[in-house]
Amino acid sequence: MGQRIHFVVDPQGWCCMGLIIFVWLYNTIFIPKVILFPHYEEGNISVVAVLCYYFCSLFCVASLFRASVADPGKLPENPKIPITEREYWELCNKCNMMRPKRSHHCSRCGHCVRRMDHHCPWINNCVGEDNHWLFLQLCFYTQILSSYTLILDFCHYYYFLPLKKENWDVFVFRHELALLRISAFMGLIILGGISRLFYTQLMGIFTDTTSIEKMSNCCEDISRPRKPWQQTFSEVFGTHWKILWFIPFRQRQPLRVPYHFANHV
Repeated sequence: MGQRIHFVVDPQGWCCMGLIIFVWLYNTIFIPKVILFPHYEEGNISVVAVLCYYFCSLFCVASLFRASVADPGKLPENPKIPITEREYWELCNKCNMMRPKRSHHCSRCGHCVRRMDHHCPWINNCVGEDNHWLFLQLCFYTQILSSYTLILDFCHYYYFLPLKKENWDVFVFRHELALLRISAFMGLIILGGISRLFYTQLMGIFTDTTSIEKMSNCCEDISRPRKPWQQTFSEVFGTHWKILWFIPFRQRQPLRVPYHFANHV
């Protein structure tokens, strides 16, 4: 999709990402088999509900894989610094390379990342200028998919009519209660954790501040011009078209950020 592939060799990150993929596969396989397809065949739900679940699942896994392999904004070894912007660059005291201000050195990845927010083991990658928008989409669609799954689990027992054509010889129906309890437990855990993370990310965009900058300047009030929230979101997603903020199947076009708005660390 026009983006450079970025692969981090980190066993801990592989385990975390593998756990996320397992949860996604579990719900994508068992929820349709136990709830969606049987209730659709008996007329309790419409085909729209089935398609919406698969669309949410597709967008969730697409943003996960793209956020994990997208280049977060890794600086090249010999960056070309425009003469007019040299005063906005600084020397990294860890890798001894020049970098734009608001960049940060990731000790896990071993290089500097432009406007780095944090290193996320759940995607096995840094969250930086070039993949922050994908990370936000991942948080957003994970919340929707988890909420949708919990609603289906609840409706299956307390709202939908009992199924008439259950095949008790099939594994998913013989262990239906256990499978849905596991699904509900995982949904609650993920929804609670991702909602808090998503809220933190949104507040960072509203204030035009990264997580690292918040920790570095937690006791310092930095006076700088405030940009409208539409502008900060457009810079993160690379477009002023709000509908495109929700689509992971595209290429981000970076918008130039005036340096006098920067919050330097």
